[in-house]
Amino acid sequence: MSDYHIKNLEDYSKNYKSSVNNPEKFWAEIAKNNFVWKREWNSVLNWDFNKPEIKWFEGAILNITENCIDRHLDKHANKTAIVFEPNDENEKEKKISYKELYIRVNKMSNVLKSKGVKKGDRVCIYLPMIPELAISVLACARIGAIHSVVFAGFSSTALATRIIDCDCRLVITSDGSFRGNKILDLKAIVDKALDNCPQVSKVLLVNRTKNKISLKKDRDELLAPLLQEAKEECVAEPMQSEDPLFILYTSGSTGKPKGMVHSTAGYMVGAAYTFKNIFQYGDEDIYWCTADIGWVTGHSYIVYGPLLNAATTVMFEGVPSYPDFGRFWKIVEKYRVNQFYTAPTAIRALAKESLDFVNKYNLSSLKVLGSVGEPINEEAWNWYNNHIGKNKCPIVDTWWQTETGSIMISSIPNVIKGKATFATLPFIGIQPVLMDNNGKEILENSVEGRLCVKFPWPSIARTIWGDHQRYKDTYFSTFENHYFTGDGSYRDDQGYYRITGRVDDVIIVSGHNLGTAPIEDAINEHNEVAESAIVGVPHEVKGNSLFGYINLKSKIDPTKQNQLRNEINGLISNQIGPIAKLDQIEFVPGLPKTRSGKIMRRILRKIAHNEVDNLGDVSTLLNPEIVNQIINQIIK
Repeated sequence: MSDYHIKNLEDYSKNYKSSVNNPEKFWAEIAKNNFVWKREWNSVLNWDFNKPEIKWFEGAILNITENCIDRHLDKHANKTAIVFEPNDENEKEKKISYKELYIRVNKMSNVLKSKGVKKGDRVCIYLPMIPELAISVLACARIGAIHSVVFAGFSSTALATRIIDCDCRLVITSDGSFRGNKILDLKAIVDKALDNCPQVSKVLLVNRTKNKISLKKDRDELLAPLLQEAKEECVAEPMQSEDPLFILYTSGSTGKPKGMVHSTAGYMVGAAYTFKNIFQYGDEDIYWCTADIGWVTGHSYIVYGPLLNAATTVMFEGVPSYPDFGRFWKIVEKYRVNQFYTAPTAIRALAKESLDFVNKYNLSSLKVLGSVGEPINEEAWNWYNNHIGKNKCPIVDTWWQTETGSIMISSIPNVIKGKATFATLPFIGIQPVLMDNNGKEILENSVEGRLCVKFPWPSIARTIWGDHQRYKDTYFSTFENHYFTGDGSYRDDQGYYRITGRVDDVIIVSGHNLGTAPIEDAINEHNEVAESAIVGVPHEVKGNSLFGYINLKSKIDPTKQNQLRNEINGLISNQIGPIAKLDQIEFVPGLPKTRSGKIMRRILRKIAHNEVDNLGDVSTLLNPEIVNQIINQIIK
């Protein structure tokens, strides 16, 4: 494996120019020199954004798990691959070597095969942050099954929707999960979901919390006895470069979640190359990303990216506030963590607490700090820099998406200088552009526009599962021959990019993309609700919080409004999950609409932001009088 570290600004500039001027030659060299292939490709890249169709390394055959595990066994068999830090700090941590990971992945692969899972089948994984989650992901990849990990905070309805959409026949879950001082009953959530999923014939169960559970006859089996009996060897399935590796669902602006499909070879190259460089990972470093594997950050930068680079990656089961707000920093000290990657939401929450929780721990091992999930605000950036990095750790404020598979815009430690609130420069091979509302590229700097990408990169998602037309309509129809990110961006006089937020009806809350449509659909199921509209408002911890305007079918006694608010949030929690609950609910006499009946969320957003002096012309609305009624109610 060659050293594909970017070492300085000159190195970055040389590689970036090469990746743009001759991308096929550049990526061919990266792929050939840093990964193992059963057969090399016939062509490096075939693409057409108008169809859209993107194929990288077509004709190549490989298995990503051989690159994550097998090839490291000669030199790194005894090196720790995964450090598992349990929720309860009194429970002993587990360190899994690359040799042990190889055996455990093989055993899990053989269990899946014994249950009839074969290449191309979809397997749904609904597990807490325990080693079995990473092992299940890798086992699916080893036998060619397509894994679909669902965040274990989603409701039974959200879980069922995802199982049905990709026609999963087997689910891997656990009896429950530890979350701070709570135990969540995951098995009950799965049982409820599967009431609507008759195609699921098998559930494999990890016994994590030791809670009493009931097993459904002929469907549910405990995983431990099956693993004990399984063989330790499993030949990796030969996979075509464009075979799907996983499906990961993300919220859309319409009600139905989008199952983003990532390929095998391109995703591998993108995840590995970005991890190595953006975190400047060294062979003996300890790396920790605090995300959940239920999100793309966990896929790319807890599992695949680190393991492809023979890294030691930390998996944390718990939350940053348990047993107190020093837990993150205690873990950093305990394992001498070198790279730490977390979300602005966590940083803001921890910054509100006493510095005593930070100062009691030795953080001198840290070399790189990372931020992910949403743009980080300046106050949080400064706190992170001053108190965690001690003004000596570069901060990489990474911008990317579920759809992109790997980091797209970021500084590089000691290579590209960071700047508070800016993602900074495009990574190698990424060609971002800003477009105006007329679809024309903006060439000058110190401007704001809609962020697009004009050339494919290896880890781009290939389609939406079962709905390629939606993939085209969502990402490639707004601006011809460009991938549209859905984000706005400002580009300064240095060419640095600062992401300004979503331009569609998706709101980022605590780093999670939440489509407004499915939340509104859940609210509108309440028999008292006529219609609703959700907007995002700034929140000092979560980045954004959800503000709901709700029009009721009839007037309600003011003394019963709080009860109704609780009922509405209960519906949201049951349909989507607690992460989508509304922070503020206003019962309004109506919603501003165009004459065609479209709700004007732009106006509602400005009212929620208390920007009522800049509403624009409302006289063309179907019901302009409603705007002042809402303002008078809310702006007291």
